[in-house]
Amino acid sequence: MSEWREVSLGEILEFKTGKLNSNQAVEGGKYPFFTCSPTTLRIDRYSFDTEAVLLAGNNANGIYAVKYYKGKFDAYQRTYVITPKDWETVDLRYMYYQIKLIGETLTQQSLGTATKFLTLSLLNSIKINLPPISIQRKIATILGSIDDKIELNLKMNQTLEEMAMTLYKHWFVDFGPFQDGEFVESELGMIPKGWSICELEEIVEKINERVKAGEHLFSLPYVPIDVLNQKSLMINGYKHGSEAKSSLVKFYKGDILFGAMRPYFHKVCIAPFDGITRTTCFVLRPKNNDYYAFVVATIFREETIDYANSHSKGSTIPYADWETLSKMKVILPPLQYLKEYNEKVVPLFKLMIQNFLNNEELVKTRDYLLPRLLSGEIDVSKAEKQVEEVL
Repeated sequence: MSEWREVSLGEILEFKTGKLNSNQAVEGGKYPFFTCSPTTLRIDRYSFDTEAVLLAGNNANGIYAVKYYKGKFDAYQRTYVITPKDWETVDLRYMYYQIKLIGETLTQQSLGTATKFLTLSLLNSIKINLPPISIQRKIATILGSIDDKIELNLKMNQTLEEMAMTLYKHWFVDFGPFQDGEFVESELGMIPKGWSICELEEIVEKINERVKAGEHLFSLPYVPIDVLNQKSLMINGYKHGSEAKSSLVKFYKGDILFGAMRPYFHKVCIAPFDGITRTTCFVLRPKNNDYYAFVVATIFREETIDYANSHSKGSTIPYADWETLSKMKVILPPLQYLKEYNEKVVPLFKLMIQNFLNNEELVKTRDYLLPRLLSGEIDVSKAEKQVEEVL
């Protein structure tokens, strides 16, 4: 600690901003486009080709997204692009974690009422204790190894999800393996002979196990609609059961959580554990376990979201109506194909859940180590051993 020195961010870092408007994003663009949104957008041009920390310069809630990136990218005019003044004395990935750590300070000291914003003078004036570059690099490596593993698990889950949905489309939408067989007319078009048309409620039930708020729920994870990921079968974390206040419904591991409020956001996730949610989410469960993977994929597909949205109630805040959604027509394959799809896809879902739970433990480890490493409270060698145990 004797080698650590107090410095202001302005002494060691250079703050630039992007030049673009946020509406210049291009869907599927070649390069990352960093705005003040937590989500990284895409664009077909770049103004920067460097290693940088990206800091949102404004946010309605005063919560400023911080990201680290190395390569070609572009940035919104209110996004700070941060680089060291001296690369020999400052490790940028270390500074990424340092800036994440001072997020609460940024929130408290930012200006504005309707929209909070960060001034350059504020950023320049913030003081930190900076260790020697050798320690910075070790700390960045420790924390970075955790984040790299988290990112790897997320990418693996995306691949597993794509595999499940690709097979679903090949079998049950394009009828690929069945093209040589006989087809018959149905109300949903031509389907293989022996297949049928059913309503969603014939294969899925909506669970309404209501519970009251209280200490008896504190041990259960709380999964409100805002932590359901968009267009992803895994949730984006959870909250403590003490935050669950009203209109609560219990769910069990493997249940399907369907974001009913503003259904166009496409929030459909597999519950990775037992927990509680609010009635703004439908808790859905297949009536037959042999239908499980088929039901998950059917509810997750874009056509179901479009149906729920077009038949929703309410104008200001659209809300999916189960009575209507449950009547949606579904092409139902024979049981043998449902079982085969289950055998291939359920193991993928189980691996996705395991990756999610692994990431939750990794996040806990990282968040425990982050403030202690950056304050010098924990010795680097001790932290290295702790991380080895979880990776």
